[in-house]
Amino acid sequence: MNPLLEVQDLNVSVRTIAGTKRITDNVNFRVFEKEIFGIAGESGCGKSTVVESVLRLITAPRFIESGHVFLKGRDLLAMGAHELRDIRWKELAYVPQGSMNTLSPVLKIREQITDSIIAHVHVSKAEALEMAIGALRSVGMSPDVAEMYPHELSGGMRQRVCIGLSTALKPAVIMADEPVTALDVVMQRLNLETLAQLRDEHGITVVMVTHDMACHAEICDRVCVMYAGRVAEVGETRPLFADPLHPYTKGLLNAVPSIANKHSVSIPGIAPSPTNWPTGCRFHPRCPRKMDICSREVPALREVRPDRFVACHLYDGEGGAANG
Repeated sequence: MNPLLEVQDLNVSVRTIAGTKRITDNVNFRVFEKEIFGIAGESGCGKSTVVESVLRLITAPRFIESGHVFLKGRDLLAMGAHELRDIRWKELAYVPQGSMNTLSPVLKIREQITDSIIAHVHVSKAEALEMAIGALRSVGMSPDVAEMYPHELSGGMRQRVCIGLSTALKPAVIMADEPVTALDVVMQRLNLETLAQLRDEHGITVVMVTHDMACHAEICDRVCVMYAGRVAEVGETRPLFADPLHPYTKGLLNAVPSIANKHSVSIPGIAPSPTNWPTGCRFHPRCPRKMDICSREVPALREVRPDRFVACHLYDGEGGAANG
């Protein structure tokens, strides 16, 4: 099956006073139609950078150094500004990190959604309003919300408005960056159910970025685990959670408090900075299973089981190098 969205060898760098530093390194993954694909990892691992790269929202001092991002076979990184504008919102939409604070405080919800619709498709204001009401209904909100200002809504409601805004034109893919951060557990569940409903009822593919492994377990079909700008492991959610192969993935799951895991254990040490990446496998300074080769050579991302890709020297010789 051909992927709907494919990221190939994506390299993003940043210019600093100490020189140019790479912040994502040869990132590879594939997203298929009508799936919810999760991107997990600690803060600073490059999750949001990947999303912004796919959307071509990277700004100075960061820049996309090389790579490809294919949406329905078309390379987004090779498109001009005008062609890219035709893709955005109609084929590829965005729920930004901190989206609760992205709505204008001086405009009603109705105006913000209709303005976005009119900016991308040729419809009348009446048609745009009808589409806006439909977008609100699709995320479980009353049409009355259209006549409210953002300050009249709770944080969770504003988040759902942003999700509705991103789905107004029924895009093929939504990139949701930390869509449940800073919400209580009740609103988290409502918003996760909203994303799942958009996939089930409208066939929208969702790429969800969050550090919360429980959220990935709740709704994602497959998960990509990133560490220090690289992909560590990719696989179907249930097998990955039941039997994590990469030591970093195991560490993330062991750190999640649960009824069954009353004694959660955090990963020792801290994630490295792009200004001082470790040599070889970037996780080796914190890895309980490190070997001599780990500090010298970068492990390739390999398919070691059906639809399970791992970048770890523990699995050298199993399968062949491949994209996840």
